[in-house]
Amino acid sequence: MNTRISLIGAPTDIGAGSRGASMGPEALRVANIASVLASHGLEVVDRGNISGPNNPWLPPENGYRHLAEVAQWNQSVHDAVYAELGLGRLPILLGGDHCLGIGSISAVARHCRDTGKKLRVLWLDAHADFNTNTLTPSGNIHGMPVACLCGHGPKELIEIGGQVPAIHPKWVRQLGIRSVDEGEKRFVHEQDLEVFDMRYIDEMGMRAAVELALALTDANTHLHVSFDVDFLDPDIAPGVGTTVRGGPTYREAQLCMEMIADTGRLGSLDVVELNPALDVRNRTAEVAVDLIESLFGKSTLMRK
Repeated sequence: MNTRISLIGAPTDIGAGSRGASMGPEALRVANIASVLASHGLEVVDRGNISGPNNPWLPPENGYRHLAEVAQWNQSVHDAVYAELGLGRLPILLGGDHCLGIGSISAVARHCRDTGKKLRVLWLDAHADFNTNTLTPSGNIHGMPVACLCGHGPKELIEIGGQVPAIHPKWVRQLGIRSVDEGEKRFVHEQDLEVFDMRYIDEMGMRAAVELALALTDANTHLHVSFDVDFLDPDIAPGVGTTVRGGPTYREAQLCMEMIADTGRLGSLDVVELNPALDVRNRTAEVAVDLIESLFGKSTLMRK
């Protein structure tokens, strides 16, 4: 695995339905993300925050809230992530809300085209984020990034990585899903998205779900993890704007991260939707950093 890490802050809640995710990058820094990763022998550089337009907090137009601003933020995220990958580094995007996955993953997909690598995206989330402007109940673009990446969205967002669609639904594996809007359910089914929802995890266990989500990855696979903190059960991670009860426990989430780390194929990471305004003494940020530490190889014992 790449040991040269770049942290990129994107302090915005431009795509979200509540304010506060803009403070996420700072909360992760307060939880010592850089020094925790450095303690594992990783070379960590914090690139600081990228900047973008303020959140005007306006109602949706044509089914999209803040489309122009979301496009601007995502273009900046794309450029920053793509630059780090070009330097042979592993970018960690500190969000911000999950609309930023559009810029981040389109950059990773572009890098994979450049280098001839296969891409596998693990989407850890309570939500499928596969809405469109006609399906969305809210117009919040943080509910649309997977659809946009698969080519279903406005020109301003689907063209960011230079190829439409940026990714194929077959490259995505979703884990922890437990809240999908009515119209979105049908669309996810039509697009044949591979989803390991909480019922699957309850029945088969986290181990089976992650094994399947990682199946057929090989030495030529770039593994991108998009970690929405609301993936976790709100009992352990209250600091998110869209809590959904019944998520993975701390142990299940740890197992998931450790199994990803075992592959040695992690190439890039998003950490999004952390909302310190809704948190309790930065607890959610600390849990997130703890899990990220496992993603980079913290384990209880030496593994063979």
